[in-house]
Amino acid sequence: MLFVVLGYDRAKGGREIRARTRAAHIEFVFDNRDVFRYGGALLDEKGGMIGTIAVIEAPNRPALDRMLAEDPYNRAGLFESMIVHSATQLLPELVPGTVIAEIERARAHVAKGRHAVPMD
Repeated sequence: MLFVVLGYDRAKGGREIRARTRAAHIEFVFDNRDVFRYGGALLDEKGGMIGTIAVIEAPNRPALDRMLAEDPYNRAGLFESMIVHSATQLLPELVPGTVIAEIERARAHVAKGRHAVPMD
């Protein structure tokens, strides 16, 4: 299962916590690179780091939460808030033909008069 994780740095003291723990955080991500599909910093309009975005594969939410609890950023209290959503992956295609199949499925669903496309 895929999860999108958005962590927003503390307004007060966040910059110092991030600087102090950044190397350890990057090492943690590298050591867990088998489950990180994407990761990087969230930036403000001036290019300053204000948070973190990650797409992580985990069997379920409790497993994700256990892994995130070990992240040096979390252990140091960097994030003022964190938003987590489960997600699906359409692009890049993991299996050729997935996008075309999804287009056909969505069109068939609309042709039947339905408004919401069920997720597989």
